[in-house]
Amino acid sequence: MSGSSLKRIVFLAATALAIAIGIWCAALSLSRQGALGRLAAEAGGLAAQHSRLLDSELARFRLLPIVLGEYRDLGEALASPTADAARRLDEKLGFLARETGAYIIYLVDHKGLVISASNAGTEDSFVGKNFSFRPYFSEALKDGTAEYYGAGAISGRPGLFLARRVGDAAAPTGVVVVKFEFDAVSRIWANDPGVTLVVDEHQIILAASDPSQVLTALAPLSPEDRAGIVASGQYRDAALGPGKYRAEDAGRIRGPRHQILIAAEQPVAGTRLRLLHLLDTRTALQEAQAEAWLLALPAILGLAVIAAAIWWRMTRAARAAADRRALEEAVTARTAELRGEMAERTRAEDRYRDAREELAQANRLASVGSITAGLMHEINQPVATIRTLAENARHHLAANRLDRVGANLDAAVEVTARIGTITQEMRRFSRRGRHAAGAEPLDAVIAGALLLVGNRFRKAGVRLDLPAEGQPHVLAERVRLEQVIVNLMQNAIDAVAEIADPHVALLVDADGKDVVRLTVADNGPGIDPLLAKEIFRPFMTGKPDGLGLGLGIAQDIMNDLGGSLTIGPSPLGGAAFIMTMRRA
Repeated sequence: MSGSSLKRIVFLAATALAIAIGIWCAALSLSRQGALGRLAAEAGGLAAQHSRLLDSELARFRLLPIVLGEYRDLGEALASPTADAARRLDEKLGFLARETGAYIIYLVDHKGLVISASNAGTEDSFVGKNFSFRPYFSEALKDGTAEYYGAGAISGRPGLFLARRVGDAAAPTGVVVVKFEFDAVSRIWANDPGVTLVVDEHQIILAASDPSQVLTALAPLSPEDRAGIVASGQYRDAALGPGKYRAEDAGRIRGPRHQILIAAEQPVAGTRLRLLHLLDTRTALQEAQAEAWLLALPAILGLAVIAAAIWWRMTRAARAAADRRALEEAVTARTAELRGEMAERTRAEDRYRDAREELAQANRLASVGSITAGLMHEINQPVATIRTLAENARHHLAANRLDRVGANLDAAVEVTARIGTITQEMRRFSRRGRHAAGAEPLDAVIAGALLLVGNRFRKAGVRLDLPAEGQPHVLAERVRLEQVIVNLMQNAIDAVAEIADPHVALLVDADGKDVVRLTVADNGPGIDPLLAKEIFRPFMTGKPDGLGLGLGIAQDIMNDLGGSLTIGPSPLGGAAFIMTMRRA
């Protein structure tokens, strides 16, 4: 082999290696971008889901100060703070705090002195404490309402203080305060992958699915910010030092052991707080590297085949040239010997035919290069499908949906068979020779509500009549509509608890062109006429132990959805509530 041929072979090998490295780097870059994009989308979805849960909880607790502001017992307690009225109010606030899950509810007079609280009689009782220094007190007196987040002055536990003025602006008599804490929603967040945080404008963590990170900071506080927080007593004596998580640029946060986390952010409605959901990128990047191999391997193999074919052709041509030179020398040396020359020429022709067959094989191998792009597409699609099916099977397996796991694995087997067919065809060729309110199905909404309360009907022995299937679609938000139906069905169960033959029926009237009516009727004692006009007002209830908020909330939901909730005659002889909804 000549020096020029050797140089060409070395150049060919270096070029093939460089192209292979380029293909690998491009595949890795694309896989990493795709994996991080999917992870960011997952984090965004979980952040939105957790934000909706938090907003729902805050909306529920924001109703309490409004309702309590109209409560007559507050005025009596403010008028006689040391009399029995204040102590009776202690019991009612305690009951209300337990029923709603509020950490504490308390009443402050116009000087900031607590005269009644849900924790009265405990070691940490607020009664007699003065909170005039708290910003929510002064802001509520001035503006009527206030919201303030910080650590409790006594408990040191962080939360959101919701305050509302009692009395008019000209002559306020006090302020009623409800403290919301994040413990309940934090426990729910902990069931999802990743970490969820609620942070204030100074990057201080107020709530976390990892409780150890509460009142730590994502970023160091400036001396000015720290001095202001200490002076206001917003977080009492909390150190507010660094925790496990540190904010970085590009929306990423570094976690423990130098983990790089992707952060999705959602605002907390009505506050300056932000909700962050963090997901670890390590697993996604490892999967991206594996995916890069799947993407790049067919191209690299095709490139190797092409390089081998070119190398083989170059070396074979060099050998053929050497043979021809040897033949010419033999012809020149044996010109006199005709037979010897003819015999040598015959052997040369045989070698030429062999070389021609070898060149034909080289041509077939070279053709492999022309179908490499198609081969990559044909294999990459099934490989991507197998990955998707495997991820789906993993999620279904985690949810114990074994039938769906089996279906995904069967599909993966079929796709794998397709890859085998493609590669078999390639081997055969290379051988010698030859993804606000909308239309919701009423059937599904009723079925969903029945999943929640059906067991209670069975345990109570209440006969339940349901409408036939095939009901129309309605304009609604499914979760909120199910909430109303569940509330009415539970009230119906309570109403017929003492009846010998308890009976509840769900009746649908879909004859209207624009509206659909769903009636929840029972054969109980019916609604007290004295309560009928006031039944939807807060704290108005006919139950001895009822809070009186459910029907008011249900009516508000129906109004928000563009419908209504009213009382009507019951075909069963008891009470009937009629839900009017817009037809989709």
